[in-house]
Amino acid sequence: MTTKRIIVLGAGRVGGAMAWDLARDGEFRVTVADVSEAALGRLQGLETRKADLSTAAGVAAAVEGADLVIGAVPGFMGFETVKAVLQAGKNIVDISFFPEDPFGLDSLAKEKGCVAVMDCGVAPGCGNILLGHMATQLDRVDSFVTLVGGLPVVRNWPFEYQAGFSPIDVIEEYTRPSRYVAHGKEVVMPALSEPELIDFPGIGTLEAFNTDGLRTLLHTIDAPFKIEKTLRYPGHIEKMRMLREVGFFGKEPIDVGGVKVAPLDLTTKLLFPMWQMKEGDEDFTILRVIVEGEKNGRRATHTFDMLDRYDSATGVTSMARTTGYTCTAVARLVASGRYTHKGISPPEFVGRETGCRDFVLAELQKRGIRFTESVD
Repeated sequence: MTTKRIIVLGAGRVGGAMAWDLARDGEFRVTVADVSEAALGRLQGLETRKADLSTAAGVAAAVEGADLVIGAVPGFMGFETVKAVLQAGKNIVDISFFPEDPFGLDSLAKEKGCVAVMDCGVAPGCGNILLGHMATQLDRVDSFVTLVGGLPVVRNWPFEYQAGFSPIDVIEEYTRPSRYVAHGKEVVMPALSEPELIDFPGIGTLEAFNTDGLRTLLHTIDAPFKIEKTLRYPGHIEKMRMLREVGFFGKEPIDVGGVKVAPLDLTTKLLFPMWQMKEGDEDFTILRVIVEGEKNGRRATHTFDMLDRYDSATGVTSMARTTGYTCTAVARLVASGRYTHKGISPPEFVGRETGCRDFVLAELQKRGIRFTESVD
């Protein structure tokens, strides 16, 4: 049997973790493509290719000959990258979490006969898969709540935060208006709004705030209450709100001593080195998914909890593990022909297919990422 070829677009922390995971048992021939020679150089032992993924032509050249593509570029590049992959007629599983509506590419994916799974990380991603499955088990879903955060073990002043994925995508979380559903109606609030303190066993107290994490779930799952909140150490929200309200996240250039400067460019130059995870820095990822509904006339609340930590044996961060290994599990479903839905598929579509949720959870458990479920 011919070994299937997988191309990973993006050699960042998560892209690299996914490439190693897919290549480790010899089932696939894996190539990683990126424009950064430094990033590619950290992947010694893997097949790499320098490629400019900022253009459709560059993407098309990179994915030529691939049986499956894994998208791991920053969010601002994601939509156009996925579009170029689909135009090349390639199946894709993507974690770029771009701000555009992925269903805008649905007709293209169907025209090309492609399977395209979007938002396939930890959240969105795992939470969607769990909800998609629960929607097939319950007669009615009334409420869906996701609480998720990736945080450093060591809390360094002033931000007590390190970015486990693209820092520019973190700032997007803090600036993009958040949408949730209450009483069956869509509500739009500023990001970082409606903070609350929540206690987690083994971690302590974290603060939760609104971010735009529901995404496709706003429309694909019918429930009168749906919300996603991000978790940080207490005090982080106020610092981010201050920077945002003063204008440090602004993208429009302003005049500074006769020089046009975008505030965000200055902010990222100062902020990102402080958020950068260094070799050996430990992190953890926490996810709680609560699904309430009705089955056979009885109320039920299903709570799924996951707490994962940095893997010191491999040096892979928890955020890279939980995001990347969810994606590689779904990639295995697509590569094996067990998931074949043509068109755009958010993870909840994967979760509703028989056996897919159990396969993903089993793959995660093999890698030490475990969910516990309680039913009330």
